Amino acid sequence: MADQYDLAILGSGPGGYVAAIRAAQLGMKVAIIERERLGGICLNWGCIPTKALLRTSEIYHYMTHADAYGLTVEKPGFDLAKIVDRSRKVAGQLNAGVKGLMKKNKVTVVEGVGTLAAKGKLSVKGADGATTEVAAKNIILATGARARDLPFAKADGDRIWTYRHALTPNEMPKDLLVIGSGAIGCEFASFYSDMGAKVTIVEMLDRILPVEDAEVSEFVTKQFQKQGMTILAKHGVEKIDVKPGRSVTATIKTPDGKTETKEYSHCIVAVGIVANTENIGLEAVGVKTDRGHVLVDATCKTNVDGIYAIGDITGAPWLAHKASHEGIIAVEAMAGMHPHAMDVRNIPGCTYSRPQVASVGLTEAKAKEAGYEVKVGKFPFIGNGKAIALGEAEGFVKTVFDAKTGELLGAHMVGAEVTELIEGYTVAKQLETTEADLMETIFPHPTLSEMMHESVLAAYGRALHY
Repeated sequence: MADQYDLAILGSGPGGYVAAIRAAQLGMKVAIIERERLGGICLNWGCIPTKALLRTSEIYHYMTHADAYGLTVEKPGFDLAKIVDRSRKVAGQLNAGVKGLMKKNKVTVVEGVGTLAAKGKLSVKGADGATTEVAAKNIILATGARARDLPFAKADGDRIWTYRHALTPNEMPKDLLVIGSGAIGCEFASFYSDMGAKVTIVEMLDRILPVEDAEVSEFVTKQFQKQGMTILAKHGVEKIDVKPGRSVTATIKTPDGKTETKEYSHCIVAVGIVANTENIGLEAVGVKTDRGHVLVDATCKTNVDGIYAIGDITGAPWLAHKASHEGIIAVEAMAGMHPHAMDVRNIPGCTYSRPQVASVGLTEAKAKEAGYEVKVGKFPFIGNGKAIALGEAEGFVKTVFDAKTGELLGAHMVGAEVTELIEGYTVAKQLETTEADLMETIFPHPTLSEMMHESVLAAYGRALHY
């Protein structure tokens, strides 16, 4: 007979395990099913270990530029194996932390590959081949996503890498080709460039980081080029020829339709993700999908009573914090608590490259497309005392307001530590503050956050320090 629960969750990423904790807090008996490691891709192979690598490259960058701070560092170097080992240990520590949270909240962890067997029932096949049935009043699907392959550039772990291979390299690339310039592509490009690789980014669209504000994309392009990277926007990779253990040769289509071939030591494919909706039993219970993603309502409920879906399998934005919040919405909805629906305009996005990029809400172009009359403010890092003292005087903060109401429509930041600063604007948007509220807010001095204030002032012709 199947074990009976109030809630069973398929997948233990940042959506699944947060949902499990919230459900336990509400008194539910919870089981979570995981085929690999608790914490999912984000904790084990994505968000966290990449930040560990980027922290290493940031420190290495400072070491190689120590003279600018009056310091002397002789012959800085690195041990790639130790860099990777540190990153894996960080992921391992947090994996253990999630295990502890599950135990603390009395969540049953079922190891194995789970599939929907029927409404209210999951079948879990363990590593030993044995099958366990888990029955639950409600089920949350939180199976996440995987890297999208290119048919002509199948990852082999040798010359052609996905993010997993790029996280655990057995050698440092000499000439690295990065296909795709979203957050993942730009973060790995930044890491390997700072560690000494010659990096080329190829992007089919007209600019890198295409979801960001155009001015931010332009700024990052110039900074990457200044760091020695080659940026090929409006280019496409049509073919990859691999010489095992030696190199890859890419056939690249230029904006004028011609092709050229270039040789690289390695290639990272970062062209997006594919939702893990196959082979989880959606068809067996009639859960509807659209273009590979599960369809849900404002409370993350599917078309089948008692089945919810959260995170990457429900579509963009494909972000860990979006998945976590959806998990809470789903659990509170099934508990009859009437949670607020998620407003995607209030979800911040971050790219942890050098320079960092962070944003929330509408870009200037999107705001105008939506019919808003806008007021736009910009403030540069060079006008901020803390930024200059840090030696990080390149970057800017940009804010977009509705000229008629003063509503903050969007905020866009590029430069040092902006991934930490963006939450100030996210809170402001969530609380529906106006330009007047932000102008009256006192920001501490000297801090980078003062630029956030100055950008608001600049939108209304009142900037004080630039």
